[in-house]
Amino acid sequence: MNKIAVVGSGYVGLVTGTCFAETGNQVVCIDIDTQKVEKLRNGVVPIYEPELETLFHRNIKANRLSFTNSLEEGIADAEIIFLALPTPPGEDGSADLSYILGVAEQLGKIIKEYKVIVDKSTVPVGTAEKVRQAIAKNATVDFAVVSNPEFLREGFAVSDFMKPDRVVIGASDERAKKVMETLYKPFVRQGNPIYFMDEKSAELTKYAANSFLATKITFMNEVANFCELVGADVDKVRIGIGSDSRIGKRFLFPGIGYGGSCFPKDVQALVKSGKENHFDFEILDAVMRVNEKQKTVLFPKIQNFFRGNLMGKTIAIWGLAFKPDTDDIREAPALYMIEELVKAGAKVKAYDPEAMPNVERIIGKKIEFSSNEYDVLEGADALLICTEWGIFRNPDFDRMKKLMKDQVIFDGRNLYDMEEMTNHGFYYASIGRNLIQQT
Repeated sequence: MNKIAVVGSGYVGLVTGTCFAETGNQVVCIDIDTQKVEKLRNGVVPIYEPELETLFHRNIKANRLSFTNSLEEGIADAEIIFLALPTPPGEDGSADLSYILGVAEQLGKIIKEYKVIVDKSTVPVGTAEKVRQAIAKNATVDFAVVSNPEFLREGFAVSDFMKPDRVVIGASDERAKKVMETLYKPFVRQGNPIYFMDEKSAELTKYAANSFLATKITFMNEVANFCELVGADVDKVRIGIGSDSRIGKRFLFPGIGYGGSCFPKDVQALVKSGKENHFDFEILDAVMRVNEKQKTVLFPKIQNFFRGNLMGKTIAIWGLAFKPDTDDIREAPALYMIEELVKAGAKVKAYDPEAMPNVERIIGKKIEFSSNEYDVLEGADALLICTEWGIFRNPDFDRMKKLMKDQVIFDGRNLYDMEEMTNHGFYYASIGRNLIQQT
């Protein structure tokens, strides 16, 4: 058993703390937000993530998982301290390290014995050294700083943590390496690797991984847009290139762009980090430009269908979260589409299984929210699909046709088979595939 402190109980911190507790460790999660800590103590999970709530309650009940507002109290007995603090983008796109470095300075004043301090947040190259310096200003005991980036997919975070493809650990302190290897052994029993490397390489690994995936998605979106111009079918192209083992099948599904808490922020931060080192990531500059346009690529299609006049038209939206199985709406394409539709005078109604409260907190009463996926369709002139939630994949098309004013679908996630939509008689516009006119 290890004694662990996790500073920051946001998405990464809460998943990290809960999963470490699940393998028998004693975990204290620390957060300065007193209301959040009170809710956590009362068993309220502030985010939606499949499987998390079950593990959370089980480990609280077993007294392996606890919460506090006090940094000094939380780290007192901890052998390992994880920093899972926010690194939001600044105005210039660089990652804001003020939260991490602020806590690091405090740690230097209060640690009384050897501790392993672990950067779990996604941070630019060189952050471990900055954290080390911030702690050393006040520390009177030995300590180690380790970089241990997370590779958690929202919607699969618990599974990804408990059964990781790999664990990346950047460490130069031999004692810290042994501590981290022992900590992660229960998670790699099936033989998946723990990679030890220097701290800078570990930090860059996370940024490079997310930037590569964002690039892959964006390339496929551009291919889809070109397919529409030349009359090719992106589904066939995707299958054709995905069968090449060098390319692989994943992240080749076209859509209306990527969003979320990781890809936009991490691509932007890597580009900024490059500029700070007199290096231009020209490919990533293009990725950001293309993705920004892709988020609203369906809007001209909607405008054209309604002959340039959306005033008074009712557009129903399925899906608000940036991806299914999460309530995260950061950089969600749906928000960009809503802005364009409202600006054009359309009435927007929306349904999402988890993300509606988060959207309402941001945009208020600009749009109407519905209780389920069918109520939102009543009287709608068109349906816009922004998120590929499972419940949208096999709907009752006959019921949809009865509820909607017009049988029109703009699908930003290519959920449906083209032949099936022909049989159902919908006007169906998707991404990178032939348009189906209403019969």
